[in-house]
Amino acid sequence: MPFLSDRRAPSRRDVLKTAAAAGIGLITGAAAHGFLYERHQIEVTRETLRVSGLPDAHGGLRIGFLSDIHRSQTVPHAMIDTAVRLLMAERPDLIVLGGDYVTWGDRRYVAASAEALAPLSAPHGVFAVLGNHDDDRDMPAALTARGFAVLRDARTQVAIRNEPLDFVGIRFWTRRVEDLTRLLRGASSNVILLAHTPKRLIEAAALSVPLMLSGHTHGGQIVLPGVGAFAAREFPVVAGSGRRDNTAVFVSRGIGTVYLPIRLNCPPEVAVLTLQPLQSF
Repeated sequence: MPFLSDRRAPSRRDVLKTAAAAGIGLITGAAAHGFLYERHQIEVTRETLRVSGLPDAHGGLRIGFLSDIHRSQTVPHAMIDTAVRLLMAERPDLIVLGGDYVTWGDRRYVAASAEALAPLSAPHGVFAVLGNHDDDRDMPAALTARGFAVLRDARTQVAIRNEPLDFVGIRFWTRRVEDLTRLLRGASSNVILLAHTPKRLIEAAALSVPLMLSGHTHGGQIVLPGVGAFAAREFPVVAGSGRRDNTAVFVSRGIGTVYLPIRLNCPPEVAVLTLQPLQSF
């Protein structure tokens, strides 16, 4: 006589409930990993950027790049201190700070953010722009007090190996080609544009700016397998290097977080960028 089981086959509803429970478990586990672990694991990204018109004298120039510090209740001093120490260990020739030193303009952390960054130094200086989370008075004053050159719709020039290098830093809301044209007027052909948002790549390319450095995107902060950085799809480059016409760009994943103190498949980074002429292969 055949064996008869009184166990019924799982219904479609049972299967869906089990799948939902598994999905919730995966999401919860990923969120916990992103909160407890990944957002603290700062990576050092070393990349070579090919820059149009770069003089041979600037070949091999190394730029340290930090962005999106977001000093806050969920981004402590120790995390920024780690990023600073990692960057200083690389001994860059100059340093760029890409904005968003605090979150939502929280003045309680302005001095703390600047203090955490204070150990930064480089032979050719430290240059900074503001992000959309920064106020226009206290934050630039705090950075300037630490010896950093804060560029707010301004240009400055340094001589490196007897060749000029111009830095143009723009405010987050400066976007018109005419405004950039005004800032570039009189600059050398060797220009680096510091723009918090990579959306300015369109204007930079229209004006044949050789190189632009940006942050703002956090690399998407939460990058889902098969989906990507959903929250950052509006940007021409979400993270890392890219190019539009004659303009090279690098977009930092940043250090801190915003909205949710979680990173998933998108660790924070300290970038060290080595410049080489475009034609040097």
